[in-house]
Amino acid sequence: MSDTKKIEKIVGVKGMNDILPVDAPLWELFENTVHTVLKSYGFQQIRTPIVEPTALFARGLGEVTDIVEKEMYSFTDSMNGDQLTLRPECTASVVRAALEHNLTYDGPKRLWYSGPMFRHERPQRGRYRQFHQIGAEAIGFSGPDIDAELIMMCQRLWDDLGLQDVRLELNSIGNAEERNKHRADLIAYFEKNADVLDAEAQKRLHTNPLRILDTKNPTMQDMVNAAPKLLDYLGEESRAHFEGVQKILRHNAIPFTINPRLVRGMDYYNRTVFEWVTDQLGSQGTVCGGGRYDPLVEMFGGKPTPACGFAMGVERLLELMKASGEQFAPNQCDVYIVHQGDAAQLQASVVAERLRDAGLDVVLHCASAAGIGSFKSQMKRADGSGAAYAVIIGEDEIAQGTAVVKEMRGAEGANQSNVEFDSIPNYLVDQIVGAHDHTHDEHVHYHH
Repeated sequence: MSDTKKIEKIVGVKGMNDILPVDAPLWELFENTVHTVLKSYGFQQIRTPIVEPTALFARGLGEVTDIVEKEMYSFTDSMNGDQLTLRPECTASVVRAALEHNLTYDGPKRLWYSGPMFRHERPQRGRYRQFHQIGAEAIGFSGPDIDAELIMMCQRLWDDLGLQDVRLELNSIGNAEERNKHRADLIAYFEKNADVLDAEAQKRLHTNPLRILDTKNPTMQDMVNAAPKLLDYLGEESRAHFEGVQKILRHNAIPFTINPRLVRGMDYYNRTVFEWVTDQLGSQGTVCGGGRYDPLVEMFGGKPTPACGFAMGVERLLELMKASGEQFAPNQCDVYIVHQGDAAQLQASVVAERLRDAGLDVVLHCASAAGIGSFKSQMKRADGSGAAYAVIIGEDEIAQGTAVVKEMRGAEGANQSNVEFDSIPNYLVDQIVGAHDHTHDEHVHYHH
């Protein structure tokens, strides 16, 4: 026996997951649905880098937030000493890009993004260190109408995805002045009730007292419920804006509840804040959160510019889609081509190309390490591919100039016909389109 050491396998980073082909149909369905809905409201895609200067998030999110203190993947670029961070969220990046490229010079912009975000937190169900978000940012709009539009866009998305159990919670956190007055009263109130505060709450008392309202600690609930409510501190403008949002939502029959304790973790929000929550995922109930962040552009050195947006957690929404019991059959192709012999292999490759020209998805059987395999083993593959039809070419078929076209999804002893090579594309398009009564366009995708 040779004394070569066994090569150690390298595995992925904890909390950063591979998305395997078996899950691809679900991701694609989700992403395509979101893209279609966003486009139908006039939102345009923006793609920003995954890495940004650390200062962007420290300034945007606030030094004392959990994200900046504990969760960011920050590092020094060994080539030039730059302080860089893997983005923990994308709003700061989008605003940075909008400023850098002066996107709003000719009017407000509706933007959307999609991609991985990174946070160093304890991985748990639906919460990962690399996770995916899709979000929308409307920059330059000041009225309650855009706040409502973003919310209605989410509602349309849940409807299109077939999600039943997603509820809207709404609040207004007013402006900085109103919040400061409320905050002072809140701190005074918590200090009066210091004996009830747990260690976490005591730590937050002077840095981020609003987060104490989020507590899950049952012994603090009654005290927290009786705390001063921010809604009571709103001035006339803030109140009118919030009323305006509610009016449009009611007019469009979008149900919501006002949750006076709803806050956002980031420093830059003002006025409207909202969350879409569900009971289906255990305690991690929020699948989408958003609101208005008028101060952010100015915090980044731009002219005062109103803005509003949301972000949704893709993994959590996929969990919900799975929970709703929809079946996402991994359907690899419309047609699987089986062949035996050299002449048949050449003919099979031509037939495959002609079928793809006709807009069908085709898998051509290719050899593995064990060889090309018998007709029987190839047919097993054809069955597993989810194809609607198999095209079979062997020596006899080559001699006759026809292929056997076999229906794969019918009852036992399903139909099969001999079809001349040149006629196969038309024959299959007719079968597949005819059977499902689609109007025929260049791309026929048959999905059972």
